[in-house]
Amino acid sequence: MDTFITAAQQAKLQALAPYSNFRVGAALETAAGKIYAGCNIESSSYGLTCCAERVALFKALSEGEREFARLAVAADTEEFCTPCGACRQVLWDYGKNLEIICINKHGDQHTVELKNLLPEAFDDHLLKQR
Repeated sequence: MDTFITAAQQAKLQALAPYSNFRVGAALETAAGKIYAGCNIESSSYGLTCCAERVALFKALSEGEREFARLAVAADTEEFCTPCGACRQVLWDYGKNLEIICINKHGDQHTVELKNLLPEAFDDHLLKQR
């Protein structure tokens, strides 16, 4: 099995989801092939919870990475779990050309491009028009 996909599935096992019991793992691959994994981490103040996708991205960014190729998202669901709206926005800010690979509880995969998950995205080009 692809180590990239395995990294997302393994990260899911580390999820801290005591309130929702909805465990998600993510793996972000840089353009150079390095993999950063993350899991969702919940807070009793739900708004402070951080999704697996952002955890993986923030780990990579904090290590100086700036170019990303693909992101895997693994969840224990029948259907494919795509990134939430907040994650889509943050991912767009740092990886507009990301390929997103969603993995369900059976190990089935579905691939979608981030630009198709966030059409007409808000980003820095609008801020430069002021």
